[in-house]
Amino acid sequence: MELVRKLQRREEDNHPVAVGIVGCGQMGSGLAHAIGHIPGMTVKAIADIDPSRGINTFLEMKRAKDDILITENLGQAQDALDSGRVVVTPDAQLLTRLDSIEANVEATGIPDVGARIARSSIENRKPIVMLNVETDVTVGVYLNHLARKAGSIYTVASGDEPGVCKMLYEQARLMGFEVICLGKGKNNPINREMTPDACAKEAASKGMNPKILTSFIDGTKTMVEMAAVSNATGLLPDVPGMHGLKVELDEFVRTYIPKADGGVFEHRGTVDYSTGKIAPGVFAVVYSDEPRMRRDMKFITKATGPYYLHFRPYHLCDLETPQSVAEAVLLGEVTIASQAMHSEVVTIAKRRLKAGEKVGGIGSADIYGLVYPYQQAKSLGAVPIGVAANGTVRQNISKGDLLTQENFAPDTTTYIYRLRKKQDAFVDSQGRA
Repeated sequence: MELVRKLQRREEDNHPVAVGIVGCGQMGSGLAHAIGHIPGMTVKAIADIDPSRGINTFLEMKRAKDDILITENLGQAQDALDSGRVVVTPDAQLLTRLDSIEANVEATGIPDVGARIARSSIENRKPIVMLNVETDVTVGVYLNHLARKAGSIYTVASGDEPGVCKMLYEQARLMGFEVICLGKGKNNPINREMTPDACAKEAASKGMNPKILTSFIDGTKTMVEMAAVSNATGLLPDVPGMHGLKVELDEFVRTYIPKADGGVFEHRGTVDYSTGKIAPGVFAVVYSDEPRMRRDMKFITKATGPYYLHFRPYHLCDLETPQSVAEAVLLGEVTIASQAMHSEVVTIAKRRLKAGEKVGGIGSADIYGLVYPYQQAKSLGAVPIGVAANGTVRQNISKGDLLTQENFAPDTTTYIYRLRKKQDAFVDSQGRA
């Protein structure tokens, strides 16, 4: 790929890849600092509902205060960028219309915001790199379709688990292996009852939003990540919510394999996670019964097969995202994107929900997500978790029960709900083709 050489040339030409960042929380600010150390790439604009976050990030990156323009005006922002200044704005849509920005990174984690920014970037033919996997599992199939139709790039970021899982998948397939299971390590056991209030102190100590930490602990984030992997590869959860076993490294090739060979899976080609020592890495359990490949694997790795473990012991989140930016801008390449609806993250009641109540979204005290095979979720009338926020309970829903079209009414005024309806129609039309 020679990305570093291409970026060095952009640096020498005084024409670094200009990046806009939407959302300047933990991920967005970390990404900005990483880009600040990459010759040939630069952050030119930051959008956040709280402009002080963008201002402080630029100041931390040693930008002079007078170099930072705070504005919602397109002309003023473009003039500032043309003169070598940087822009901070509360209007995220502004970044999608600035001629000087070559790619945007969406890092809010809010499905509705992600959907708006992704589509606007696509319409303005700017590559959009998603650190917002919640949007991808809700409307990523449609956004990817729109991007390809427009000749633009829509991609989920490298560094997040879906991106590095896809790397292992591509490598395995390009070596001739069958991928039996693709997955991630989870640092802690799932606690379905976690709430933002209960983890507020821990979130503060880590500099995190309590809702985001809640979504990690209650398992929603893991479900979202592996649904994104499923929709990009066609691999499926073996059971709703996946198995999520605590498996040591030497046990994967005996456990995360089909039942017919002594493992836990009903079928081949799965997504899953483990709470064992694989965390915070990602893994692929692969298979080959080809005699020469098995002989070479024994010589190279001492593994006898026919099942083998490929794993990467880390993922570096926002620090790896610049690679996706460079690939999108310089090569026109996608890291990972939903190709079809193979899996759905459905919505489960975290507590008893009463008729007439409105519920919070991902990371709230009201709901959590579980990954299901898409066709099963559809047959149950399940509500995708990406459209659940601010919806209204139609009938009393018991703790642990599924939110469905019968007992729950999503907020139909949101942008992501309207885009999801377009995706549903598109997916149905593809199925009929």
